[in-house]
Amino acid sequence: MSDTRSDGELLRAITADADRRAFEELYRRYAPWLRARLRGRCADLGVVDDVVQETFLAVWRGKARYREDGDAAGWLWRIGSRRLVDALRGDGARGRLRQALARLRHRDEVSAEERVLAGVEHGDLAGALVRLSPELRAVLQATVIDGLTTREAAVLLGIPPGTVKTRAMRARKQLREALA
Repeated sequence: MSDTRSDGELLRAITADADRRAFEELYRRYAPWLRARLRGRCADLGVVDDVVQETFLAVWRGKARYREDGDAAGWLWRIGSRRLVDALRGDGARGRLRQALARLRHRDEVSAEERVLAGVEHGDLAGALVRLSPELRAVLQATVIDGLTTREAAVLLGIPPGTVKTRAMRARKQLREALA
């Protein structure tokens, strides 16, 4: 078979015939992309690699059902992002993530995310963002820039969902006051 099969053809071959070559082609197409997207959500590369593997194992084993008219990339992203949240909820993964984030916080260099936040040049927004506490900036980054849900941000930051909502509300209020 040719490597130019569509995503739908590959997925049909995987589910109907347990076609290993189709599975390998799908993996080559999407694993690097999925890994890169998940790395934007999780600093622990071990967790990210595990989630990518679990995502594709779910496809291979038929535990995830693909709708013929759906977008394969979006479908894989939904599986992967849900598996990431599940992995981060586990104590082992959460502990590793907290350690990785703690190491990042103690570096002398400013993170890329903080540089982006500080570099926003729309009115006085950059100054207002810099004046926010690190906790409020972290919630804004997770919910606004990374696009995580309240629940996902809570898992990522290791705080209750109610705290995420409260901090997001406080951050928006402080930004409004600073920009008024």
